[in-house]
Amino acid sequence: METTTTRKQILFVDDEPNVLQALKRMLHHMSKEWSMNFAGSGPVALMLLAKEPCDVVVADMRMPGMDGAQLLAEVKRLYPKTVRIILSGQSERESILRSVGPSHQFLSKPSDAETIKNAITRSCALWDLLNNDILKNLVSQIDSIPSLPTLYVELLELLKSPEASIKEVCKIVERDIGMTAKVLQLVNSAYFGVPRHVSNTSQAVSMLGFDVIKALVFSIQVFSQFDRASVQHFSIETFSAHSLSVGIFARRIAQIEKLEDKAADEAFMAGLLHDVGKLVLAVNLKE
Repeated sequence: METTTTRKQILFVDDEPNVLQALKRMLHHMSKEWSMNFAGSGPVALMLLAKEPCDVVVADMRMPGMDGAQLLAEVKRLYPKTVRIILSGQSERESILRSVGPSHQFLSKPSDAETIKNAITRSCALWDLLNNDILKNLVSQIDSIPSLPTLYVELLELLKSPEASIKEVCKIVERDIGMTAKVLQLVNSAYFGVPRHVSNTSQAVSMLGFDVIKALVFSIQVFSQFDRASVQHFSIETFSAHSLSVGIFARRIAQIEKLEDKAADEAFMAGLLHDVGKLVLAVNLKE
């Protein structure tokens, strides 16, 4: 007896009919694995989702009325288990940064069929690993990993100073798990088009630049402060000190083994972030 697998439901949203037609042609070979729908606007997309929620929404950023960031913010609120991807060719920094919160991934436009296919397939595969619906809802709602209150306040004050330097910003960010995770995620995404993988925090901050970091903090509010009052029996200071120590020891071991600088940086990142799931659970599962 043949076994059938459920096709993934994918919704593409773009106000340009020619773009939607091109997507249909490019991805026709995926029709056995995906059930694809196409919408010409954000409101139409929401109408389709109300009839049949889908696994992935791929939306253009620049659309009249409701743009991609607004649409994905609504999708995030109404359908938290849906993977959200921005597909855009615009270069306006502020508009692109607005999509950081509601989107899981950013694909530059134009993207070839293989790039789009890989992004969707990879996202679905990672999503399928989370068999627990509570965890899926939790993970999909995360905009940022909360930062140490002292470092968060220190960064705010520094960015307000006209004499602040990117080097000083680096020193704060590389001491914090949440900030480190976010800048590495951003610098390695298509948002900024860096041609190689970056695993060094200071390098990532320098590549983003002072203005982008400032926008992320004040305009986009990507970084957030850990709220001690809402979480009991969890010490963010102890957690952060442990994670930082593991990262430092991991990097030192890599250096003793005479590995390349890139491998040592990756070892540090792995050590720093190895327990990040505990922080996410502490903040979101409070009872």
